[in-house]
Amino acid sequence: MTRKLVLPCLVLLLVAACSSGRNSESAPAQSAARPAPRQAEYETGRTALQKMYLAARLWAADVKLFRLQSQFTPDAPSGEGKAGLWRASLASPSRRAMKLFVWSGLTGTDAPEPGVSFSAEDSWNAANASTHIFDLGFLKVDSDKAYEVAQQHGGEKLTRKDPRQPVFFVLDWDNQKNQLVWHVIYGASSDESRLRIAVDATGGEFLRVEK
Repeated sequence: MTRKLVLPCLVLLLVAACSSGRNSESAPAQSAARPAPRQAEYETGRTALQKMYLAARLWAADVKLFRLQSQFTPDAPSGEGKAGLWRASLASPSRRAMKLFVWSGLTGTDAPEPGVSFSAEDSWNAANASTHIFDLGFLKVDSDKAYEVAQQHGGEKLTRKDPRQPVFFVLDWDNQKNQLVWHVIYGASSDESRLRIAVDATGGEFLRVEK
């Protein structure tokens, strides 16, 4: 009678062991199938602009840029001339209209939608000096090179004291000098800037310290 009880018990133990082995083998596979959290992306100005420009051409074939600006975020590698958020203001002469395009590589609950988004169409006046459009052929120097030049003309003193010194970039046309300019701004915003360096966006030369 004892032998008859032992055999069924052994069978049950073997079945349980096999089942447990199968479950432990499948557990890593299930965890590996979970998508990894999206990492923040950072780009230089020209790279981010290319992504927005492609989207803008779908809106208007004759679209041209008049302003490009980054937004500072604490984790952005500003020393590489990169940002996780860029805004491009573009106009269409044929439509007499303009739109704001945004590229975002940021993550988090308060971050803008990743990729390219854009605002509603607004009116544009060619006579307005603050929205002077320009040919992208003038943009030969990217934001990383502009940062290097700015560092050599006062920026390094600030970043040496504070390695987390906020920096952001603005690209626009200087109507008085008739040239395309990178403005490298040391500060979280224009109102809080400690130093502003102007760099020629075509040749890469230092232009001036701005007030």
